[in-house]
Amino acid sequence: MSSPLLSDTSAGTARWLGGADADTALRFGGRALSYGALRERVARHDVARSNPTPGVVVRADSADDTELLVTVLAALDRGRPVMIGDARDPAPLPQHVPASAGLIVMTSGSSGRARAIARTAASWHDSFAPFAAATGLGRGDTVVLTGPLHVSMHLFAALHTLWLGAELSDDPTAASAVHCTPAVLRRILSAERLPQRIIVAGAALPEAGRAAAEQRGSTVTEYYGAAELSFVAIGDRAGALRAFPGVELELRGGEDGGERSAWVRSPYLSLGYVGSANGALLRDDSGFASVGDLIDLGDDGTVRVRGRADAAVTTAGSTVLSEDIERAIEGIPGVGTAAVLAEPHPILGESVLAVLERTAALDGAGALDAVVASARGLFTPIERPRRWLLVDAIPRTASGKLAKGVLRAGLDDGTIPFSEFGAPRDV
Repeated sequence: MSSPLLSDTSAGTARWLGGADADTALRFGGRALSYGALRERVARHDVARSNPTPGVVVRADSADDTELLVTVLAALDRGRPVMIGDARDPAPLPQHVPASAGLIVMTSGSSGRARAIARTAASWHDSFAPFAAATGLGRGDTVVLTGPLHVSMHLFAALHTLWLGAELSDDPTAASAVHCTPAVLRRILSAERLPQRIIVAGAALPEAGRAAAEQRGSTVTEYYGAAELSFVAIGDRAGALRAFPGVELELRGGEDGGERSAWVRSPYLSLGYVGSANGALLRDDSGFASVGDLIDLGDDGTVRVRGRADAAVTTAGSTVLSEDIERAIEGIPGVGTAAVLAEPHPILGESVLAVLERTAALDGAGALDAVVASARGLFTPIERPRRWLLVDAIPRTASGKLAKGVLRAGLDDGTIPFSEFGAPRDV
C-alpha cells in the first residue's frame, strides 16, 4: 500500500513534509537525511510494531531523534494516534482517546508529574502558516533543536521545520534559527555566533535577554501558550505580545477585586487530558478554555502574562504572583535564576520564600546581603520574601521550566542542600 508521503505532488507530503526529495531534512550527529530518504523511511515504518490494534495509540519514545520523528510521521500518515514520550520515564499508553486524536503530548510537569494531552493533528498544522509569518522562518533556514522531542514546544518546532521544507539540525554553530527557553537563551548568548532568528517560549523572556540578542543582530520572537491551549499570543515587531492569529482572548473574573484569568477560543485548542489525568484545564459551553493563567490585556491589544494562578502566594489576605517576584529578583545584579515558593506561616497563612541559584557573583563578599537590601526597595512588605535560600542548582523540567514541585520536595527531604541568608523577617 503506497503512502501519501511518497510523492512531492501528494496531499500528504504537502501537509507534513515541505522539502524537495534532494533537500536535507535532518542533520543529527553530523549525518544528513534528505527529504526523499525521510519519505521512504516513513513509508516503510511499521507503526503496528508499537501496537498492532488499529486505532489504538502508537508509542513514540525512541532516544534517537530521527527514529522518533519517523514514528510520529508514520502514525500521522496512517491515521493512528501517537503518544510522544520519554523512554527514560515511560508513561502508560492511554486505553481510550478521542476519536479525532492525532497527537498525544505531555505537559511540562513543572509542579508535579506530567500529564498526557490529546490534540488533533490539525490543531498544530493549522498554526504552521501564521507561525511562519510571525517568526520569519522559511524553507532556507537551518533550525536547531535545543531540547528533547518529548517536550511539546520542541516537537512542534521540529514538525514545523519539516513542514517548511527547512533543515532540522542539532548543531548550533550552523543554525540560522533556534527555538529555546529563556534559560537556554542565556547560554546561547555566550556563544561567538548567534542565529539570525531566535524564538523563545516556555517562560517569560527577560528584557535583558532580548536586548542582548538584538544588539548582536538577531531577531527575537517570543510566544506564549500552554500545552493544553497551544498558541495564545506572539510577539509583534516591537516585541509586544498580541493574540496569535485566529485566537479569541477574553479576561474573566476579578469581580471581587481578585486577579483576572485568560480564556481562549481558537482552532488550536487541545482535546483535553487523557487517561486518569486531572489538571488546570477548564472549558465552557461556548468553546473557550483556560488553564488559569493571569494576564493583563491592554486597550491596544497587548498582552502581559503575569503567571499561573496556582503559582500564587496568598499572604495576609493578599495574593502575590511568584513569577512577578522572580522576574524582579532576577533583575538584581549578580542574580541568575530565582524560584519563589509559598511557605506555610502560622499568622499570615503563607509567606514568600525565595530560592536563588548559586552564581560566581553571589559568592562574592557581601553579595547576598546586597541582594536582600536591593529587594527591600523592589517590593511592598507583602511581596517581600521573608526567607532567602541559596542552592547549587534549581531543578528544571526537560523543557527548561523551573521544576518547583521537585525543588520543594528536595528542600523538605534534604536531597537539595541549601544555605539560608538574610535574617528571617518577623511579622
